[in-house]
Amino acid sequence: MEALKLASREKQSPYTVVEIDSPQGPVRIGEGYCTVIAGPCAVENREEYLLIAQVLKEMGVHILRGGAFKPRSSPYSFMGLGVEGLKILAEARELTGLPVVTEVMDTRDIELISSYADILQVGSRNMQNFSLLQAVGRINKPVILKRGLSATIEEWLLAAEYILSAGNQKLILCERGIRTFESYTRNTLDIGAVVAVKELSHLPIIVDPSHATGRWKMVRPASKAAMVAGADGLMVEVHPYPERALSDGKQSLNPDNFARLWTEVKQLADIEGKHY
Repeated sequence: MEALKLASREKQSPYTVVEIDSPQGPVRIGEGYCTVIAGPCAVENREEYLLIAQVLKEMGVHILRGGAFKPRSSPYSFMGLGVEGLKILAEARELTGLPVVTEVMDTRDIELISSYADILQVGSRNMQNFSLLQAVGRINKPVILKRGLSATIEEWLLAAEYILSAGNQKLILCERGIRTFESYTRNTLDIGAVVAVKELSHLPIIVDPSHATGRWKMVRPASKAAMVAGADGLMVEVHPYPERALSDGKQSLNPDNFARLWTEVKQLADIEGKHY
């Protein structure tokens, strides 16, 4: 892809490994690592979030996730706790020593969210929000860029160029499924995109099997497929009580199911010689 000036493997041969500072020491995402990000789709209340954060910490998860500002298809759906959610995320980091990632939807919120979160996520709906991409490119924080709902691999990598060209090299790509004619799953997980990105780009790539499938029973096999394809990590939705989650309960694992997934993923990482 000739248009790729900074994301291309031709421009940078060694794979990039993004390092995230944390109270317990740096967490790395990239070639040679199996890094797992986990937590509920949204921060719903303090008690439950701190509970699941502690459980995930004890399981060996590397990074906590949780939405404070949620982009929802319906304006009547739960959209997060806002600043209160950010404060709960920060408290969870203090409790566990794990870095936290949350989504930013608006350029006006970048400074606020950056003051609480260790990693900023640009969601699928904003993959081609070029003002937002340039703005997160000007900050000194790791960024996760999710693939757009109907974006080609080239469009996704060109979106990454906006962030890189603005100066931020701490960029992680996330395949989260694309919209196709198939309606059984929430989206269609593009395993081939993992292989393609590893060939085309030096950037780390992780996979979100929760949004890709939309069904909790499919998350574990989809996660294993992603790791076999060469993904550098996973972003998995885990909720203490999925049946009463305010957001994405049908695709969220409970702690027991996540423990099974994590055990099997570590076995695959051992085979590949990846650190976790």
